[in-house]
Amino acid sequence: MSSDARSDERENERRLIARGQEGDRAAFNALVEKYQGAAYALALRMLGDPDTAADVTQEAFFSAYRALGSFHGTSFRAWLLRIVSNGCYDVFRARGRQPVTSLEALLEHDDTSSSDSRLPTTMVDPSWDPEESVLRVEMVHSIESALLQLPPEQRLAVVLCDIQGMAYDEVARIMETPLGTVKSRIARARAQLRVLLTRGGELSPPTQRQDAERST
Repeated sequence: MSSDARSDERENERRLIARGQEGDRAAFNALVEKYQGAAYALALRMLGDPDTAADVTQEAFFSAYRALGSFHGTSFRAWLLRIVSNGCYDVFRARGRQPVTSLEALLEHDDTSSSDSRLPTTMVDPSWDPEESVLRVEMVHSIESALLQLPPEQRLAVVLCDIQGMAYDEVARIMETPLGTVKSRIARARAQLRVLLTRGGELSPPTQRQDAERST
């Protein structure tokens, strides 16, 4: 996206926020449509349960609508994701900070939600390799599982940075945590993910994994 396009997008968002603060529900709904994917993805990666993630996301938008008049920041996305992350922590507190046990529900949800978008590509792309595609899906599943094993603070930091693509300073604002602490959490999370994925053999080259599987 060019700098002019980004500038136009930011200006359009500012107009939507201003109209929303004046009570224009259509403007706020436009913001919901723009950010509901990012909000739900964060909740899902944090909680590991599609239904709970949907509930947290919905409540976050209700909270954002009620508090929109107090928003005076420069990033609506960061403000919204802070509300989502707070909702996730409320869930952790309610269930004793234990991760969800039904990881299969998360993985099944990912398969279902992405299968329609994958099918056309596999049908028209002559270079599509079904074996490579399966390995890619397996890697995604392994990462999902490893994320759920991280402490919530590390999980939130690495999801915001490495999955949502946010800069360190944005992550620090969302987490309301010093920048140095955020960098430390991300570094520890990445190290732990590497350990978990290496232990499961997911960071080995595909050919090595296939050879190992055939030998068992």
